[in-house]
Parts: sequence; structure tokens; C-alpha cells
Amino acid sequence: MNFKHIAMFLAATLPGLAIAQGSQSYQCTYGDLTRRVEILHETEATVPCEVHYYKDSEAPAERQVLWSATNQAGYCEMKTEEFVAKLEGWGWDCGQAEQQEAAPEPDDDTEALTSGDETESSETE
Repeated sequence: MNFKHIAMFLAATLPGLAIAQGSQSYQCTYGDLTRRVEILHETEATVPCEVHYYKDSEAPAERQVLWSATNQAGYCEMKTEEFVAKLEGWGWDCGQAEQQEAAPEPDDDTEALTSGDETESSETE
């Protein structure tokens, strides 16, 4: 494979990898069934975006991409709100899911490991 093919492959796959957990997430329940609808955005951008749908109670690891947009800001939000309203019309109880904050990055203490200044710490569990 030459450099041109590698560059084309990376250009095609990297945008999908750059999408991060987005701004809105809805969880819907109907008896013992659970559905989740999430909007994913690129970091600090409104587009591109994708709307992901999960049937958590039946197939927890599977997701469906219902809609995506590359140019129209607000499209994913509009389609998500319409879909959640449709689920509610069918008797589902939906609400915004709480967003979990990312765990704080641990302090970089690699210098302490290489400087020879070893300190002993004990932690109890």
C-alpha cells in the first residue's frame, strides 16, 4: 500500500473517530424496556453530528445511527426531539439522561518516578 492510499484511508476514517459524546441524551422506558437516544458531536462543534439509538434492555451493546448531518446545524437536535416526541406518543416515558462528567486527568508524576525521589505511600481500601 502506498502513501496515497494510506492518506485517503485516514482522511475517510478519522472524522468518525473524532466524534465525542455529545450534548444531549434521552432515556425512555416502557415497562421493563429501555431506550436511549444520544446526539454525538465533534468536540466544540455543532456539525458534524450523529443521532444514536440504543435498545438497552434487548441489545445493550448495539447501536443504530438514525440520522447524521455534516452541514446543517441543529438538524440532529431537531430529529432527536421529533423522535423522542414520537416515542412519548407511543406511551414511552422519556426524559433527559444525566450526563456523567469525565473523570479528572491524574496529575503527571512521571518526573517523580525517574528523579530518584521515591516516597512511600500507603492506601487502605
